[in-house]
Amino acid sequence: MKQSEIKELSTADLQDKLGALKKNYTDLKMAHAITPLENPLQLRSLRRTVARIASELTKRELQ
Repeated sequence: MKQSEIKELSTADLQDKLGALKKNYTDLKMAHAITPLENPLQLRSLRRTVARIASELTKRELQ
């Protein structure tokens, strides 16, 4: 998810999406610990997307 797409979403949508992505990241991480993932770079991109959304939420709280 690109930064421009994140900025367009409302705060409630961002919080919902953040929860879903965190759960998805945890599930992928556990699956990777048991058997290697086909594409381990999914973990990196998902982690970075979570960070982008969390940063946007923090930025909105401070304004």
